[in-house]
Amino acid sequence: MLMQNFWLFLPACFALNMAFGPNNVLSLSNGARDGVWYSIAAAFGRLLAFAAMIAIAGLGLGALLLASETLFTALKLGGAAYLVWLGIKLFCAGPAHFSSAAKDAGANSERPSDKLRRLAKQEFLVAAGNPKAILIFTAFFPQFVDRSAYAMSFIMLGATFLLLELVAIAIYAMLGAKLGTLTNGASRFQWLNRASGTMMVGFGLALAFLRRPTS
Repeated sequence: MLMQNFWLFLPACFALNMAFGPNNVLSLSNGARDGVWYSIAAAFGRLLAFAAMIAIAGLGLGALLLASETLFTALKLGGAAYLVWLGIKLFCAGPAHFSSAAKDAGANSERPSDKLRRLAKQEFLVAAGNPKAILIFTAFFPQFVDRSAYAMSFIMLGATFLLLELVAIAIYAMLGAKLGTLTNGASRFQWLNRASGTMMVGFGLALAFLRRPTS
C-alpha cells in the first residue's frame, strides 16, 4: 500500500472508530460505572469480534455475506434485537446497582472476573451483530489495499483499525469515568443509565431498518 494512501486512511479510519455507535455507548457506560481500566478490558471482546470480521473480509467472505439477503437480514435482525434488549436492561437498571457508593461497599455480589467476562461478552455480541462493521471492512478497506501486496496491506489496515479502535475505546472510557464522577448520586446515575439505554434501543431500531447495500 502506498504511504500516501495510508496517511489518507488514518484520519478516515479514526473518524469511523470515534463514531458514536452502540459499542462506544457501552464503553461510556462501563467507564462511568466501573472505571477506565475495567471498560477498556471489557472492550477487548469487541476487538476480538472486529479481528474475526477483518479476517472474514480479507478472505472475501464478507462480500458474500453482504450479497446474501437472507444472511444479511438474519444478522441485522439478530443484532437489532440484542441491542434493544440490552438497552431496555440498561434503562431499567436500578440506581443502587450502578451507584459508586454501592460498588465501593461491595454491594454487588458478582465476582470481578465474572463481571468482566459478562461485559466482554456484551461487547463481542454487539460488535458481531452489527453488519455495518462488515460493510466497513468489505467496502472501505479495499479502497486502500495495495493489489500487488494484498495480504500484507489488508493485515496492515486491519491492525491499524484495531489500534485506533483501542484509542477510541480509551477516550470513551475516560469520558464515561468523568461522567461517573459528575453523576455519583443515585438518581443522577439512574438518569445516565436511562439515557444510555434509550440510545442503545435507538441504535437497535436503526439497525433493524438498515438496508443491504446494492452492487
